[in-house]
Amino acid sequence: MTDVNAQGSGSTHASRPPVSLAEARLIVAGVLIAMLMAALDQTIVSTALSTIGRELGNSTQLTWVVTAYLLAATVVTPIYGKLSDFYGRRVTLLVAVSIFVSGSAACALAPTMLVLIIARTFQGLGGGGLISLSQTIIGDIIPPKERPRYQAYISGTFVLASVAGPLLGGFIAEHLHWSIIFWINPPIGILALGMIYSLLRKLPVNHTHHQIDYAGVALLIVGTTALMLALNWGGVHYAWDSKQILVLFSVFAIFAVLFFVQQGRAPEPLVPFVVLANRVMVTATFACAFCLGSSIGLTIFTPIYFETVRHLSPSMSGVALVPLMVGTAIGAAIAGRLMKMTHYKLLPIVGLLVATAAMAILSYAPAELPQAVVEVLLGFTSIGFGTILPVTTVCVQNAAPPGQLGTATAVMVFVRSLAGAVAVAIFGAILFAQLHGSGPPQVIEPGAFINSHADFAAIYRWIFATAGLGFLIALFGILAMPELPLKDHVASEEAAAA
Repeated sequence: MTDVNAQGSGSTHASRPPVSLAEARLIVAGVLIAMLMAALDQTIVSTALSTIGRELGNSTQLTWVVTAYLLAATVVTPIYGKLSDFYGRRVTLLVAVSIFVSGSAACALAPTMLVLIIARTFQGLGGGGLISLSQTIIGDIIPPKERPRYQAYISGTFVLASVAGPLLGGFIAEHLHWSIIFWINPPIGILALGMIYSLLRKLPVNHTHHQIDYAGVALLIVGTTALMLALNWGGVHYAWDSKQILVLFSVFAIFAVLFFVQQGRAPEPLVPFVVLANRVMVTATFACAFCLGSSIGLTIFTPIYFETVRHLSPSMSGVALVPLMVGTAIGAAIAGRLMKMTHYKLLPIVGLLVATAAMAILSYAPAELPQAVVEVLLGFTSIGFGTILPVTTVCVQNAAPPGQLGTATAVMVFVRSLAGAVAVAIFGAILFAQLHGSGPPQVIEPGAFINSHADFAAIYRWIFATAGLGFLIALFGILAMPELPLKDHVASEEAAAA
């Protein structure tokens, strides 16, 4: 592998030794640990929130402990992608890990809720780069033909974080001290970086002087922040038609238009039109966004279904949710194994048809079906939408223009994050709109609905139907996606040829 410049001219390149198979595996292991650390931090806090609020003496601002992190992490994701294309993955990953680890320590030492929220925001500024950079680094060293197998490992990492995070967070908060939730990050981050930091010297670095699109960065931050706040506050703290929410949506719309205008004018735009105009990029990201949005919405709202419609205890609801979580890794593993052996679009097409059919059955009879049948349907749903994860990621990276791998990957992760927030808002709006009472609760918790006299079976007909519609729209995106041959060389070799 040689160090190359994918953009601009007049740059210098130093010859670098190729990455061996053993080194590639070590790099993959290291970035998966970094990805697990970031994914775990999004789930481990949830079950410890009540303990944190009680010990810090402020429970009214608890939702901001989660919202601040997600907001910051989402906003900076495409920025990390562009910077990694400019200055290389190694230095960018070092910055992301350093910010994340420092933010974790600040969270653990926070004496008040306000300080904790500020620290979580800073931590999110680092966490937003870990997931997209990890996937980009795998794209740097693994050819697209071999990459689906590794994408299955990535899906397994997220499943592990989703299952283990709440359990671990609850155990630590109950038996140890909530600050340990954040203290476990520094050693994990240092371990991950220590495993791969020297090896990342072999990855391509662009030595050309670049002009960072500061105006684009500012417009993206303001616009995304407004949208995320509207989606998090709408229907929970403010009515959807309230002045506050309408102003936030208006700010988002204005800054989104200004952002795209700026991308057409900037010498080196944050998100180049060559990426946005790529048909594979657009259709694959579109399909993945709708699919992931539906799956995230199901993950958050299905426990409420188990407690209100199926009358399960909170602990049994967690057990009943396992098929919906674990099936994702199974579907991704199947797609990863078969993707290079067949027409790879066939895999998510079949998977999304299965997921849509399962949601249609659940929507038709959410209360009448036996619990065992519900579990099977959720398992098939999870396996079905799991097939889309490796296929869309590999296709986006396979079609990325030379030198734009980091940007393309980060844009996909960014859009997926926004889709998850939109889906949660839509599912929440369906739930709250049909609940009886004076107004929506302040926090979405299953226990808040147990004593309600609302017809939850009817409500979940709409929620499962909406999830099925999301899978169906994702299917149309996959059908529209061009099926390009998978390349058998890594991204840096393509950039060198260009």
